[in-house]
Amino acid sequence: MRSIASVRRQATRATSYNDCANLIKPLTLGALSDAKFDVVPPSDPGTELPLTRGYENPAEIPKVYVPREVEDRLYREWEAKGYFHTDPDPQRKPFTIVIPPPNITGALHIGHALDHTLQDVLVRFKRMQGYATLWLPGTDHAGIATQNVVERSLREQGLTRHDLGRERFVERVWEWKELYGNQIFQQDRRLGASLDWSRERFTMDPGLSRAVRKVFVDLYNEGLIYRGNRIINWCPRCGTALSDIEVEHSDYDGQLEQFRYELEDGSGSVSVATTRLETMLGDTAVAVNPKDPRYAGAMGKFAIHPFSGRRLQIIADDAVDMEFGTGAVKMTPAHDPTDFEVAERHGLEKISIMDGQARINANGTPFEAMDRYEAREAVRKALQDKGLYEGSTPHHYSIGRCSRCGTIVEPWLSEQWFVKMRPLAEPAIAAVKDGRTRFYPARWTNYYLNWMESIRDWCISRQLWWGHRIPVWYCDNGHRWAALDDPTGCPECGSSEFTQDPDVLDTWFSSQLWPFSTLGWPDETEDLAYFYPTSVLVTGYEIIHLWVARMMMSGLKFMGDVPFEWVYIHGIVRDAQGRKMSKSLGNVIDPLELIDRFGTDALRFSLVEHATGQDIFLSTEWVSGSRNFVNKLWNATRFVLVNSGEEAVGGIPDSGRLDLSDRWILSRLASTIEQVTRQLESFEVASAARNVYEFIWSEFCDWYIEAAKVRLSSEDPQVAGTVRAVLVNVLEQALRLAHPFIPFVTEELWRLLPIEHDKPSIMISPWPASAGQLADAEAEASFDRVKGVVSTIRSFRSEYGISPKARLKPAVSSEDPADLEALRRDTALLSRLAGLEDLTVADSLDGSPGARLIAGSVEVSVPLEGLVDVAAEGERLRRLIDKAGIEVDRIEAKLGNQGFVGRAPEAVVAEQRRRLEEQKATLAKLEAQLRLLGLE
Repeated sequence: MRSIASVRRQATRATSYNDCANLIKPLTLGALSDAKFDVVPPSDPGTELPLTRGYENPAEIPKVYVPREVEDRLYREWEAKGYFHTDPDPQRKPFTIVIPPPNITGALHIGHALDHTLQDVLVRFKRMQGYATLWLPGTDHAGIATQNVVERSLREQGLTRHDLGRERFVERVWEWKELYGNQIFQQDRRLGASLDWSRERFTMDPGLSRAVRKVFVDLYNEGLIYRGNRIINWCPRCGTALSDIEVEHSDYDGQLEQFRYELEDGSGSVSVATTRLETMLGDTAVAVNPKDPRYAGAMGKFAIHPFSGRRLQIIADDAVDMEFGTGAVKMTPAHDPTDFEVAERHGLEKISIMDGQARINANGTPFEAMDRYEAREAVRKALQDKGLYEGSTPHHYSIGRCSRCGTIVEPWLSEQWFVKMRPLAEPAIAAVKDGRTRFYPARWTNYYLNWMESIRDWCISRQLWWGHRIPVWYCDNGHRWAALDDPTGCPECGSSEFTQDPDVLDTWFSSQLWPFSTLGWPDETEDLAYFYPTSVLVTGYEIIHLWVARMMMSGLKFMGDVPFEWVYIHGIVRDAQGRKMSKSLGNVIDPLELIDRFGTDALRFSLVEHATGQDIFLSTEWVSGSRNFVNKLWNATRFVLVNSGEEAVGGIPDSGRLDLSDRWILSRLASTIEQVTRQLESFEVASAARNVYEFIWSEFCDWYIEAAKVRLSSEDPQVAGTVRAVLVNVLEQALRLAHPFIPFVTEELWRLLPIEHDKPSIMISPWPASAGQLADAEAEASFDRVKGVVSTIRSFRSEYGISPKARLKPAVSSEDPADLEALRRDTALLSRLAGLEDLTVADSLDGSPGARLIAGSVEVSVPLEGLVDVAAEGERLRRLIDKAGIEVDRIEAKLGNQGFVGRAPEAVVAEQRRRLEEQKATLAKLEAQLRLLGLE
């Protein structure tokens, strides 16, 4: 056998710098970069990159894992050796994830950390399973957010974008993007994200820009893109239309103000209520519910606008809520989406009374040029002067603010570009209903379908300079056309006098093409043919309708297939109190600070362990607990290495050389591998993480290592060799099992093991096989019996403050002959784990003095002399007797209820009867033990 040192040298052999130079992407960000991932070539081109620190003597391994000494080094090595890269391979199945492109203005926040860790877990898992795994990175140009950032920097210089002009301003944004636009990906490297950096994309790359133009032109030519007047979200500060996701809603305590319109015929008046009094300047009707008897005589009549003299018809519409306000609703079709829909049904005039800065325009005379809030005060006073104002009441409602500047958004009738969504939505609805794309958790399917089935046309134009400019041109002769390439003349009249539409496209227009534009579409590339459709999209529930739905529609429209087979939806990360994180609350958790404090693996494990599909209430205590888990694994490996000798360990010994604890841990390993594999395949990532945790912490560290300690020092070299082989082989597979969750520490430890690896890195090693042949139900049952007895004795020691060093001499027994036989066989193991001086296995414990403990079907008697206060033990027994008595009474009452017995399944009733007998037997034993102590 070769020495451990030679095995470790083989495992740490690296590709030379020249060999991997083409795979290294220079990381030369400016001051905003928090990472330290610059790859520096060795002075000698032939020098190998060390893949692990290497400890010639296992005793040199620190007792505490220090992440900062490992993470940067390992990530640079992984990237340099090209482990994240893949190419189309007909011999392997593809597994593809395209990252939801973060904004170029963004820094890694805790939501990104969750989303990207979940993706990385799946990618590392599939890579180890042998798939050709592509995790494609990229960023979004984030039109309004990026423009705001650059405009803010200009204001600091006393400039505006208009001072620069459109062309120079766009150049300035590109300069900013080159300096700071990839900050988040440097931070993703700290998170351990195994993205294929050689394929990094940007939504305004030339190829993606060409895809955007082609989609626009195709939809335009089909009549699916049109220009029209509709209500949109308008930010007066940013001067642009906003998508729904760019509007943040919050509760607001305002006023519901009431005033009246006089009827034209002098027969009375109708009172209305509003929270935006200034919009009454654009009222063109008053609506009531046709079933409301209060207004039966008013329907069809006209009221007179007090300022413009405009005639306002009293119309009937089912959309009116009779319980709100007076039951009569003012109609302002140009400034309210619901009123707009009513106006469409009734043919009402739509009068816009504000300009783009939310100032009253000429349609609002005599309040022209006033700011909307100034006008609100002026309108109130004017109504009061006319005797039409009827007062106000406090009102709690929701307002929308621009997510970038905080300005209250104005619903505004504006001429914009729209996409007809219904023809695109129908195939995307069918694709989910017939299972071509599935959601996990499944409950999100209905959320998606409900939104798609009530979809409205999409406003895609934005009044910005940064973004994909709308490829539509207008000539001086009144012609309009869309084109893939910039024109040289009007295609209808040949005029060379033409201008391009000044607006840009909504950021989501380009993002919707992400799964296929990033793979080369509209060209028919090898990547596109192999990696599309992608395997799974991982994202949060808040953008299902804004992004997931749109990708479904565009993928089916332009690729003829769904963009992904699965949509894995996770919750959002909140603070420990369940509040959404915000700067105003001061509760923002910076993932980089947690990484600095606890290490990347600790943060990753904390996030995935709680990613059950619900929102995560994250606390630093969780991350601290995960750090303890990582340290537990580190020290367990250190123990194994210190006790593994200097020779490389072979495979698992023959079953004839294994003792009960060996067979048990191998069986538990096989079961855990099978369970974790199944859970990762079905996106139950949190359950998989918890099972890995339970196996490593409890079963391997707390039980098997403790059971192995005595045998390691055996004078029989075969016994010691067997336990060393089991320790190393089980640990090696456990490290591979844990790698997708905690990649850094598992890589570092895996390379130190005295075992011959087929691969130079754990991340490209095969996923552990379930080894079903190692499943051993009998060994698991026997060891569980041992664990039960040991745990009971340990609890007894703890409860009565008996030192672990006190050598007890208990006796054990069972009414089951098979238990007795097993107890006699496992006496040495029991004594070793429970720290006993002696253990007696008796046919019966009748007459045995001392405390009587119960461990399942096994009774334990522990002599108390010199150990326990008998009076205190009596109190303990009486508490247990009371508890058992209450349980007997409860079950008897349930079985005495004929309704329960008659309706419950037979198996349920039978189980209750079994439990009753068990509790009665327990009660009898406890009472007998009390009598033995002479404390009846």
